Amino acid sequence: MDWFAAVDAYCERPGPGYWAEPVNALTNLAFLLAAAVMWPRVRAQAAGRRLCALLAVIGVGSWLFHTHANRLTGLLDVLPILAFILLYLQAASRDMLGLGRWQAVAVTLGFLPYAALTVPLWSRVPGLGSSAAYAPVPVLILGFAGLLWRSAPATARGLAAGAGLLVLSLTFRSLDGPLCAALPFGTHFLWHLLNALMLGWMIEVWRRHRLAAAGRPR
Repeated sequence: MDWFAAVDAYCERPGPGYWAEPVNALTNLAFLLAAAVMWPRVRAQAAGRRLCALLAVIGVGSWLFHTHANRLTGLLDVLPILAFILLYLQAASRDMLGLGRWQAVAVTLGFLPYAALTVPLWSRVPGLGSSAAYAPVPVLILGFAGLLWRSAPATARGLAAGAGLLVLSLTFRSLDGPLCAALPFGTHFLWHLLNALMLGWMIEVWRRHRLAAAGRPR
């Protein structure tokens, strides 16, 4: 496999140049901004610091992919997202569901077979395209919201709002190709902006739940 083979995956890119996707590239600053906003709010917690660090790394990885569009940078784009999902799942299982350490690890690792089984099903949905790889995530978030609806309704509502934001951002990600003729810049940049907002919000939901569980003000 040629890891440096060029990739042309988005509407905005007309060629292989570094600035071929200026809007898609620059909107990755939203991830850095979200991480900067959330860092002082969660820096007292190790898991919070790791989540913020990964949020910033997501922005860097996506920047590299939308400037050096090849298979290697494509991997650097998706791996931080997967790492964030796994870390958040572990933190949510432990802090929101109250699971023990190894139980939380088991739930976290269970995401991999869950995604492997469900992504092929989502890929059959017309128009979803490559966004099918992310489709299991809002379903999982809503599952956590359902489990917490009675015991922690504020957290459940926050998670449901996060799932809604992710569905909206996935919608714009999926529309990038179909709307390309009408919108030269495409809609992928809205995936960046909404996803940065959603990930920052998910960290905030986790933070608020921890404070509520400790009986402290938000």
